[in-house]
Amino acid sequence: MVDYVDQSGKMCDWTEVKAVDGAHEVLALLSQRSRIYVATNAADSSEQDIQKAFKRVKLDQFISGYFCHGNIGVCKQSGEFYTRVAKALGEKPESLVMVGDSFNNDVQAALDAGLKAIWLNALDCHSNIKGRYKQIKTLPELITLAV
Repeated sequence: MVDYVDQSGKMCDWTEVKAVDGAHEVLALLSQRSRIYVATNAADSSEQDIQKAFKRVKLDQFISGYFCHGNIGVCKQSGEFYTRVAKALGEKPESLVMVGDSFNNDVQAALDAGLKAIWLNALDCHSNIKGRYKQIKTLPELITLAV
């Protein structure tokens, strides 16, 4: 989802909600071979609010569930967030892959919890950061990336 900095409040209530370029195609393909979950830092939104935002751009059909502060109980920038997600899914952390556009909230926190991580670094920010993660610049690159 595109996060507009000039919008505030729940994304489902924003005047414009937009999917990241390539999201429909990528999620349609990946959802055929994997379960896809959303992990978000949207502190003021419930699981239902988040699903509503995804429904507005017709991505909800590819999503198996949503994790947020409201149903996990901790903020996403904490490794504990991802530990609780793994537990809720009944999976070992190392069997999960986090794909996200925030290095600290998505990549580093997921790695801290033992997940694999892929950084969607569209703006090529600080791409010299070393670590055990993969990096892509566009979402469609995810299709061919071996994890």
